[in-house]
Amino acid sequence: MSAYSLTKTRFKEGVWEGLLSAATSDAPPPEITVDFDGHPVRGVTVSETDAPGRWALAVPVPQEALCDGVQTFAIREAASDAVLGSFTLIAGEAPGEDLRAEVSLLRAELDMLKRAFRRHCLETL
Repeated sequence: MSAYSLTKTRFKEGVWEGLLSAATSDAPPPEITVDFDGHPVRGVTVSETDAPGRWALAVPVPQEALCDGVQTFAIREAASDAVLGSFTLIAGEAPGEDLRAEVSLLRAELDMLKRAFRRHCLETL
């Protein structure tokens, strides 16, 4: 469980933006990772806002994500590996259903569970 929550603010000019909020106003800035297609997204920024315990998150969409199909991005807090949120891009022909987006999100969550399980196995040896 994470001590941070994430709210989407907008998606404009290839940058997904959100607001990170901490449970307490004196919390340190979170370290955020964003995964796309099993790889980390570069250029993710977390910047302070005027309000204590809140930070602006900016996730630039990499050019390789602009292709046919469904692309899902998972936003995680690095310390706890907790998924704070996700967003999906759909391009090309209109999909028959949103099922592909759900399957893509399930794959991202399954990858997170696999990493956590492997880390647990290494720690218990």
